[in-house]
Formats: sequence, C-alpha cells, structure tokens
Amino acid sequence: MSMDEPGGWNDEKIGRLKKLWSEGLTTGEIGKRLGVSKNAVVGKAHRLGLKGRPSPIKRQQKAAEPKKETRIFTLTDLSAQTCRWPIGDPKHEDFHFCGKPVATSKPYCGEHCSIAYVGSGKSSRSEDAAS
Repeated sequence: MSMDEPGGWNDEKIGRLKKLWSEGLTTGEIGKRLGVSKNAVVGKAHRLGLKGRPSPIKRQQKAAEPKKETRIFTLTDLSAQTCRWPIGDPKHEDFHFCGKPVATSKPYCGEHCSIAYVGSGKSSRSEDAAS
C-alpha cells in the first residue's frame, strides 16, 4: 500500500498525529480521528521518535490503590483479641507481631492459623483410598 492511499501516512496525517499526540490524547482516540488503528498510531509514533507517555491503565491502577496504614504491634500492644504471630527476627529493631483480629478461640488471625494449624491429612487420604 502506498503512503498516499486512504489509511496510509501522508504529511498531513503525520502532522495531525504529532499535534494530537502532543495534546495528550489516547492512542485509541488519535486512531479514531485519523482513521487508523491504535496500533498504527503507536507504531508511527515510535518510528517518528515521539516522546513516550505513561500508560493510562497503569496510572489508574496506581491511583486506585489506597495507601495502607500499617501499625507495628509490639508485645505490650497485644491482647486476647490481637494476632500474636511474630514477624521478623526478635534480635532486630523491626521485629513485631501481626496484630490483626484473631480467629475464634485461637491466638492467631485466619491467615496465620492456616500456617500454624496444619491438618494431618489422614482423613482425606483414607477417603481417597475408599473411593
């Protein structure tokens, strides 16, 4: 296909691409306005050496992630309602305890109970053998 054919790149279309790119339009929107695919826009922009832009998808994901406020629980902060799972090396300054709410009648939260209380697996093996 010649560059002057419909859908191809001519000087006018390249000029419009550069203008729309500098205005910050998405590649999809530029493609719609120029009558080409989003991928054609990306490829041409790359070949022209236009300055890259951060992905709008990545920006939205980062903006959507709320910052978690983490509290460091020390031995004196613990109660019967807080997870007592130790985190880190007691010899280091950043040693602390989980501190999340505990599972019913357990000293740990659900996550740490799943690590601390591992079933023997005998019942599931014997059930499999009987099947």
